[in-house]
Amino acid sequence: MMTKYGWKLSMFTAAALFLSACGVESGNSGNNDETDVEVNEGNNNVVEDETNNNEANNNGEAAEAEVEYEWQIGWNSGLDDDSKGEAAKAFAEHVMEASNGRVDIEFFPNETYASSPEMIDAVQVGALDMALPGANELAGAIPEYAALSLPFLTEGFEEAHAVLDGPVGDDLKALGEEQGFITLNDVEIGFAQITNSVRPIEEPSDLEGLSIRSPNDVSLIETFNALGSSVSTMDYTEIYSGLSQGVIDGQFNPLLSIYDQNMQEVQDYLAITNHTYYYSYFIMNDDLFNSLDEELQEIVREGSEHARDAARDFIAGEEEAAIERAEDEFEVVTYPDLEPFQEAVLPVYDEVSDVMGEEIIADMQDFLEEYRNN
Repeated sequence: MMTKYGWKLSMFTAAALFLSACGVESGNSGNNDETDVEVNEGNNNVVEDETNNNEANNNGEAAEAEVEYEWQIGWNSGLDDDSKGEAAKAFAEHVMEASNGRVDIEFFPNETYASSPEMIDAVQVGALDMALPGANELAGAIPEYAALSLPFLTEGFEEAHAVLDGPVGDDLKALGEEQGFITLNDVEIGFAQITNSVRPIEEPSDLEGLSIRSPNDVSLIETFNALGSSVSTMDYTEIYSGLSQGVIDGQFNPLLSIYDQNMQEVQDYLAITNHTYYYSYFIMNDDLFNSLDEELQEIVREGSEHARDAARDFIAGEEEAAIERAEDEFEVVTYPDLEPFQEAVLPVYDEVSDVMGEEIIADMQDFLEEYRNN
């Protein structure tokens, strides 16, 4: 049975359910009565009469509206202890509360709806309402979305945020409308680190001959080709089995994503390289978004801002602990000198410019140069 996470928050119960809801198993896609609960904030008991009194004494405020929309959101990682999950919960909390109950939202984490590439296709044709695919996964439809994956382009979270929050980021989001979806906002995942089961990584030559999994992103594939690795692509949720069975020697992901899929159980060596910035986009089928009234469209956009901020706050709060955990869970953690790696991958910028366009690369580089000089 497919696992579904149905959330339904009234304006009186949003905060309580946001802290406690973790999903139910159901065979119903359109009816999530299991989660239709009302919580009395004073004693946490389900008391229908007191809830009715609260509604009656709310100074004439309108009662909760009928549910008009039932939306489904899918992504490829977990619901809890994951930035995408935190983003989805923040979005749902805001939209359900701000719409006064007009919207009901159902979660499909860990590719329980479909694989991430399949979810992109489903959003484009309207079979799935919303998804949180990686920007590099969306690059198959919008090549420019791979630009921020270029190796060592940004030097830390502040620079990555500046790109996405500025005019370059606005231009990138606008490209989604040509592909059947609205790109609402970015959802942070973090900077990628390299793991493998063969040897510690201290210098570029240590990557030669290793079989490394990469997303199907030309920037990242060419990066590891330049470092002498053989590159394999597979779905995110298949990485663990690929590592444990020896199909691949290693992979690269942000630390919290590594822990999300328990990759540390089948990898001995971790190299802290921060060589690429990972983020997702919150996308919504464009026909669905355009069918909404202006008020609900604004609520959706505001919800995506809450999602973006929740993901960034989550990553910022967990990053230091993730590094400390790595020292305990990997046999060897290395912090290589990055300059040789940066020199080795310089040709990648020219090699991929024909795919994503020279303009977007130049726009990002010019923006970052000006940002660093200010």
